[in-house]
Amino acid sequence: MQTLAPNLKDEAKRILVVEDEDEIRDLISLHLRREGHQVDSVASAEEALPLLTANSYSLVALDWMLPGASGVDITRRLRKNNETTDLSILMVTAKAEANDIVEGLEAGADDYLSKPFEPSVLIARVRALLRRTNKQRSTADKEGSLEVVRAGGLALYPETFEAKCCDEPIQLTPSEFKLLLALANNRGRVLTRDSLIEQVQGEGVSVVGRTVDTHVFGLRKKLGDCADVIETVRGVGYRVKIASES
Repeated sequence: MQTLAPNLKDEAKRILVVEDEDEIRDLISLHLRREGHQVDSVASAEEALPLLTANSYSLVALDWMLPGASGVDITRRLRKNNETTDLSILMVTAKAEANDIVEGLEAGADDYLSKPFEPSVLIARVRALLRRTNKQRSTADKEGSLEVVRAGGLALYPETFEAKCCDEPIQLTPSEFKLLLALANNRGRVLTRDSLIEQVQGEGVSVVGRTVDTHVFGLRKKLGDCADVIETVRGVGYRVKIASES
């Protein structure tokens, strides 16, 4: 399997790996340590939860099917806890059906990696999540100087991967954000699924034809009052309405 060279420019972070299969847990931990990160690893929810509440982790790589409690259960608990609500969560699991992906993202996961996976893809996803978190924290008080893409009540900040609906923050995965940004940058134009894939694909983001609809479905649920800015054009693709249509 191919691996990425260590990214020495990135600041080392503390990461927790929660995986009950020894070989996979060791594999994930090995490649994260090669990136320079401090890595703790455990095999169950019972071991993970005390560590997550007692330590300041930047990211958790979390299996879905765990003894004690599922990764989805852990994700929901983390999102309800004020101390861990901003923790980056990467779900790593063999459950890869569209409804599974939607459930994991709706529970609060930031991104989703299906088993089996290439270590290079794992590292790209981790880098993307950590980079987005760093940008969000470093620019929290600099909104006035940031580029903003608006569509109705929706505001997107490409430099920080932040999204807001009527000034309320929305938590989006890298794939969801890039998909929404592509639509917003082309508002009024219909983008086919293939066109969206071309614009969204990149480091840390993997989208194929059958998952575009899944991403849009998840996006609409997260956007709440701003969900209607995305219009489905049957048999073609999607578009974001221009202001006069909203």
